[in-house]
Amino acid sequence: MPASDAIPKAQLENLKLYRYSAVDKSFTSRFILRHYWNWAIELFPLWMATPGFERPNLITLTGLMFMVTNVIFAAIFVPGMDPEGGPRWVYFSFAIGLWLYSTFDNVDGKQARRTGTSSPLGELFDHGCDALNCSFAAVLQATTLGLGHSHMSVVLYGIAAIGFYLSTAEEYHTHVLYLGYINAPTEGVILSCIVFIATGVYGPSIWHLPLNQSSVKDWVPKFIPADTLVCDAIIWQIIALFLFTHAPVCLFAMYKACKAQNKPFLNALFTQSIPITIYTVSGYLWIMSPYSTLLEEKHFILFAITTGIVFGRIASKIILAHLLKADFPTFTVMLLPLMSGALIANLPVLFDVSPIFTAQTEYLYLCAYFAFAMIAYTHWAMVVIDSFCSFLGINCLTIPKAKRGSNGKPKAT
Repeated sequence: MPASDAIPKAQLENLKLYRYSAVDKSFTSRFILRHYWNWAIELFPLWMATPGFERPNLITLTGLMFMVTNVIFAAIFVPGMDPEGGPRWVYFSFAIGLWLYSTFDNVDGKQARRTGTSSPLGELFDHGCDALNCSFAAVLQATTLGLGHSHMSVVLYGIAAIGFYLSTAEEYHTHVLYLGYINAPTEGVILSCIVFIATGVYGPSIWHLPLNQSSVKDWVPKFIPADTLVCDAIIWQIIALFLFTHAPVCLFAMYKACKAQNKPFLNALFTQSIPITIYTVSGYLWIMSPYSTLLEEKHFILFAITTGIVFGRIASKIILAHLLKADFPTFTVMLLPLMSGALIANLPVLFDVSPIFTAQTEYLYLCAYFAFAMIAYTHWAMVVIDSFCSFLGINCLTIPKAKRGSNGKPKAT
């Protein structure tokens, strides 16, 4: 079957109804960063260095490459992700990379409007990269805090993935990307960059001081044990913010949307929780199994990137369903190796059998899973992109010559 036929034409017809809608309540975005982004977009010429590559998707992809580079730096220079840390410049590079990713992520839409090339493919490309970035950002944050290949690193990534999933599911129902007064893409990025810079100056060991020895000791509530480490306090604060702010807001918005559309909310909530539940439970049971050596052998980065690709597929399928006005996707074949890994690692827990995984075989299984995830995700993405481009008459990273003037710039629309 040709790639262009991968998505039914009846669904592709819904792309003609596409209207991008977003609400950003952040005061930081509205009163400060908006001026910075308007300045930054002028640095991206209508005619970029390589002939034909003016599409905003190239900006999005370039921004993601900064994060990929940072993860490579983490794996090479701070493989233990521990409090001893690595070269101080690495943490400064994390701040630069995340800030550039955020900048590129915010100006790509402006470039689309500037060049008259806005399309539903741009939204899919943008949010798809954001989904992949969840694992990258979690790895950098865990490395910066010196959490090591530990339970806390797993929890930190889990919160990032579930939080993004809820936002994506909310947009599927409301058809609006909503960012609150304090949100991860704005204030979260700024705080992360501050933490990266502080670590570059003082080293990751500063996050492993007890609260009663830290610079914030006078602000610590009495009910928090004084010997709590700063890094643990940060993780618990992230968990609390997720449970008491982000999750309730997303769920309430979904409830209102279901009520307005006369859809049973509880049924929708149950059905649409299936993929993220399988993903998080399987991933947690695998890596936290007493018979798994992934954390002991320091393979968390590879595990996070591999499962991050799987999560990128899960979230992108929801975005795709939103654009095509299709049913909510509840499964992807890329989850099967994750479920199998969890089962294999926990067979000795469930039955009186010898462990199947050894340190070497589990690592090889994870490497094979990484290769499968990369190939499967890339193939799926290419099929979807080709379907969109064929139907809309556009290119993914270039503006067709027919749509460019004699000077190479996009024609006015």
